Amino acid sequence: MKKICLIEDEASLSDLIKMNLEIDGYHVETIIHGTEAFLRAGEMESFDLVILDVMLPEVSGLTICKEIRKSSKVPILFLSAKGTTQDRIAGLKLGANDYLPKPFDLEELLLRVQVLIEGVEDIQAAPVKLTIGKLVIDFATFQVKNTETNEIHDLSKREIDLLKLFNEKRGLVVSREEILDNLWGSDQFPTARTIDNYILAFRKLFESDPKNPQYFHSIRGVGYKFTLDD
Repeated sequence: MKKICLIEDEASLSDLIKMNLEIDGYHVETIIHGTEAFLRAGEMESFDLVILDVMLPEVSGLTICKEIRKSSKVPILFLSAKGTTQDRIAGLKLGANDYLPKPFDLEELLLRVQVLIEGVEDIQAAPVKLTIGKLVIDFATFQVKNTETNEIHDLSKREIDLLKLFNEKRGLVVSREEILDNLWGSDQFPTARTIDNYILAFRKLFESDPKNPQYFHSIRGVGYKFTLDD
């Protein structure tokens, strides 16, 4: 499981970011004081990403970034209420990899985190769209469009990730355990029934006859298989 250090002094925002990152399967450790973050700068190498607020009490995020860069090349994403070009340049010059001004869209934050952790090439290599019957899934916008009616249906990040996994394993049986490990990780404890509920929702959305599925098949005692006529 990928590890993220979130350094943010605003408790409500920190809690919100942490919760959504954990939903996406990341392990998140939070720090609220600039002094603590500065003293632990040498430990940041153990993380896959540092999300760092610029305006922290006691020690600024800029100073912390500079200290981290003395010993680590861990990706750093700055968050700041100061979003001018000069502020962004200052942060990037100190070694930050990205800079997101507040207020920001949560979905944009999650996508930037994904890019910084997984790498641009890996994300770009993944299919952008998937067509199932008359429905087209856009993995970039988290939307499903009906090509006949132009109706749009929004999907959650978890639903998109599950569809990506099924597409990667197309024609193969995917166990519930594999799905749980890939999408939730070992630090979260959903049940196999959680997966069943997602499949039921997919059948209602994608299947013309949910009781006799064409795409999302149950494999008794194991899991599911996604098939698609090319």
